Amino acid sequence: MSNDSQNPEKKIIVDEDWKTRVEAEREAEKQEPGVAESPAGGPQQKIPMPPPTLSFLISTLYLQGAMALGALPNPVTQKAERRLDQAKHAIDLLAMLQEKTEGHRTTAENEELESALHELRMAYVGLGG
Repeated sequence: MSNDSQNPEKKIIVDEDWKTRVEAEREAEKQEPGVAESPAGGPQQKIPMPPPTLSFLISTLYLQGAMALGALPNPVTQKAERRLDQAKHAIDLLAMLQEKTEGHRTTAENEELESALHELRMAYVGLGG
């Protein structure tokens, strides 16, 4: 007896459907630049990232500190929440940034950093931190 008669022919099934879906998504993106799929599956507008500047970093840390102090609502919960440990961390990060960039900031960056630190520190002390 031959080996071929003992072993039935094995059939390999290839799922080509995923390739079709990927090609369709690529075509859709080409047709609609600026729109991407969100994790939930719906369309989501692509927002261009701002340039990486010291000013952007200062404002990001300032906003995190203000949210932690309860001055701004949390964007996820839409509620103001006080987290003094996080506020102190944001203040400490800004202070470290001030120290490490001494002599390398523009006048505008100096003013922005000093203002952000002053506002956050005063709000923190006002809350008993």
